[in-house]
Amino acid sequence: MFRRIGNVVVRHPVWTIVAWLIAAVAIVATAPSLPSNSDESSFLPRSYESIKAAELQEKAFPSAFTPSAIALYQRTDGGRLTAADQKDIARITSELGAKHIDQVQKVVPGRPSKDGKYAMTLVQMDSKNAGQPQQVDAAKELRKDVKDLAKGTRLDVKLGGSAAQALDQEDSSKRGQALIGIGTFVIILVTLLIIFRAPILAVLPLLLIGLVSAIANGLIAYATKLFDLQANSSISSILIVVLFGVGTDYFLFLMFRYRERLRAGDEPKQAMVNAVDRVGEAIASAAGAVIIAFLALVLSTLGFLKQMGPALAIAVGATLIAGLTLIPAVVSLIGPKVFWPSKSWQKEPENARFAALGRGVQRRPALTAVLSGLVLVVLSLGTLGFNATFDLASGSMPKTKESMVVQDEMQQAYSAGAAAPTDVYLSSTDGKPLDKAAFGAYAQKLGAVEGVANARMAQVNKAGTTADFTVTLKYEASTDKAIDAVGQVRDVAHSAAPDGTEALVGGMSSIFKDIDSAVNHDYRTVFPVAALLIMVILGLLLRSVVAPWYLIASVGLGFGATLGATVWIFQEGQGHSGLMFMLPVIMYLFVVAIGTDYNILMIARLREEAREGRDPREAAGMALRHAGPTVAAAGFILAATFATMMLAGNALLTEMGFAVSFGIAVAAFVMAMFFTPSLTALIGHAAWWPGHGDQAKPTASGAGTGPGDASGGDGRDAVTRDPAGRRG
Repeated sequence: MFRRIGNVVVRHPVWTIVAWLIAAVAIVATAPSLPSNSDESSFLPRSYESIKAAELQEKAFPSAFTPSAIALYQRTDGGRLTAADQKDIARITSELGAKHIDQVQKVVPGRPSKDGKYAMTLVQMDSKNAGQPQQVDAAKELRKDVKDLAKGTRLDVKLGGSAAQALDQEDSSKRGQALIGIGTFVIILVTLLIIFRAPILAVLPLLLIGLVSAIANGLIAYATKLFDLQANSSISSILIVVLFGVGTDYFLFLMFRYRERLRAGDEPKQAMVNAVDRVGEAIASAAGAVIIAFLALVLSTLGFLKQMGPALAIAVGATLIAGLTLIPAVVSLIGPKVFWPSKSWQKEPENARFAALGRGVQRRPALTAVLSGLVLVVLSLGTLGFNATFDLASGSMPKTKESMVVQDEMQQAYSAGAAAPTDVYLSSTDGKPLDKAAFGAYAQKLGAVEGVANARMAQVNKAGTTADFTVTLKYEASTDKAIDAVGQVRDVAHSAAPDGTEALVGGMSSIFKDIDSAVNHDYRTVFPVAALLIMVILGLLLRSVVAPWYLIASVGLGFGATLGATVWIFQEGQGHSGLMFMLPVIMYLFVVAIGTDYNILMIARLREEAREGRDPREAAGMALRHAGPTVAAAGFILAATFATMMLAGNALLTEMGFAVSFGIAVAAFVMAMFFTPSLTALIGHAAWWPGHGDQAKPTASGAGTGPGDASGGDGRDAVTRDPAGRRG
């Protein structure tokens, strides 16, 4: 199949390129916009209590006041607010409401702080559009207007709240994307220049993957709208890295193989056909593992991850198709001039360092396996200290952003939970009015819960069937203490509910409590499903039942080592209270899927060497010698591109960038180079049971060796022939 694909695109390179250009123009021109949703509650299905509470609130209290934005005032000299200041605040609040800004439903004064240094204006927006672009625009206008109205006074005013956080998150995301994009381009350009010493080869993948990126983003927008998925601005930053990192990997695999066939004496166009023929199976298997791992996120209960899975799968799928069609078509048009001005492509490198490493693995496979395995186990111990944090807003932007400053100042000036109070909704089950005489005792029980600052009955609906009790926690909504406290509030709210009533607990802390439960559910479903499907791909590729087990186990160890190192650096080293809650799921899928890629490349090369008649230990040594350079180059580029996410300046992408880049480095330089080949050498022929894939098979001359050569390393034919194709 892959030879047929190679023949078609090499025979018709111009038509192949034109088809890609037409597809790009059509998709980009017609694709819908991809809005960003920063409303955490939209990530959860309706079966969770916090979502049921939100729906009840909309039904029972449609005009209930829930501030989407908060203007926080203080004097410029930091002193107590004077009567004149209070008059200015009242005027600003009144004039702000009179502007009738789109999405703004009500503007009312808030209560002052106990120390008299702070006051608030509360802004209510349409709850149905929470986190949507129109509310981001409203927050932008509000921030400008409130500052303009405060000019000429002694007041310093800042805008916070969920709408302002969405605005700041969007701004931070744009800056982060620009830094990530520039960093990714520079790393790929410089690394490819060092590897090939050819400017055309260094620039070509950036141009081609840029075209693929435009198509992939359009397809993702279509899929998001078609399946009504949730969008988040952080996904765009991840997509840049996935597209250019994985795309460059596939480009490298193909170019190493193309260069090898040219050295073996193939005519240039035939060299590309042979390259696609031999590299196709490995790239398709590697991409298949990544796509399946990402699609496993569809099983997640969180809307954010449900959208991320298909989006990344589409990106990798588009990159795979480009690797098998667009890249071969363009390179076949250019021919060997693609390596200009370097002459090194014409001669076989000695790979002395990798040859030495290969001899070490060959001589002492048991020691290599123990030492590399020990490194992974020791790093994995850090997972015991893992703690999750759920503040997606502050995790997605720097603490210096205005909305984050407001959040911090409100925690100091008011009760930490005042910015996001918890609501307990008590409803009758028989439709009769509630007994108001029981409200005082019920509120008292809620207020007695550990971690609660105060609790009061706030309002009753017109029918008298639902009462809203406002519970203010002592802690900021996303902290562990707040989440634990709201769990106790739920227990008391349910158990203390009078006969004939039921209670639902809503608010941000309740949402975070449910997100915690959802993530734990994902650990039990997404992880094993992804691992099982990847094992199936490995089994089909290697025709083995044994190899997939220890390959996936080694990748699992790599995941543990990555999470452990991340915990030690960010929680222990930098003092973070925890890592972002979705990080282990994302890390697992990236490290497992991409780590499996490098294992596929190395183990397939090892199988090829075994088919040449070498014993298991010698085959492992030769595999490291020939496939090692490609795995090292691909691993370095991909790890470095993911590391650019640390430039974004927010906790989520910094943690994710470090974790994934570290995991890829472990996968390439520990697992694929040492742990996997040494284990395979120790297991011997049994590793290929029942398919006996390591047994020698006759091969057609000039067509390359086995599919393992798709690792991009230089195969045996290339070692034993001079550039003219004569046997050495």
